[in-house]
Amino acid sequence: MTRLRVNCFSVSLDGYGAGPQQSPENPLGKGGEALHDWFVPTRAFRAIHGAEDGTTGPDNEFAARQTRNIGAWIMGRNMFGPVRGPWPDASWTGWWGDDPPFRCPVFVLTHYERSPVAMPGGTVFHFVTEGIEAALDLAVRAAGEKDVLIGGGVATIRQYLGAGLVDEMHLAVSPVLLGSGEHLLSGIDTVGLGYRCSEHVTTQNAMHAVLIREE
Repeated sequence: MTRLRVNCFSVSLDGYGAGPQQSPENPLGKGGEALHDWFVPTRAFRAIHGAEDGTTGPDNEFAARQTRNIGAWIMGRNMFGPVRGPWPDASWTGWWGDDPPFRCPVFVLTHYERSPVAMPGGTVFHFVTEGIEAALDLAVRAAGEKDVLIGGGVATIRQYLGAGLVDEMHLAVSPVLLGSGEHLLSGIDTVGLGYRCSEHVTTQNAMHAVLIREE
């Protein structure tokens, strides 16, 4: 059965998934890049980008889960890029260059229609204007026997989490403070929605926690 998952989503010690003062030059906000210091050096992350080296151990094991059994992605428009309002043209095709690492259908939440964008390597960006449940229905059909991954950002995960639609969420709590920005869990009654921590592992670089939703 297809599950809706969040994997490798990094938050600060004070609960922010992105820092303040976000901009096209600084998409994760001031200090936000440090959230991923546990992730970027791992062998699993580097393999996605064609490298053969990288760190191993628990951080790498959690990083490797992100690509296991994934048949489709969902992301918010902010994760896709910095363009706001109606699409001015078709020139922006994401932050990831000519060969995005997803290699499967990706459903981008937006308020403005746009034709699908097929990229080398198998990634196809589809733009969904009908909301989170419509995007999930499309992603589940596209994923077949596999799971659907929500990539981010914070606002997108909060919508799915608050609706009780996320089946499993892996958070990596990085040892940094951001002070302000986009808070992931503020105002969301995770207990009332049926979530519990099923796994937690602490490394030098992060505390990994897996939340699952029980029926």
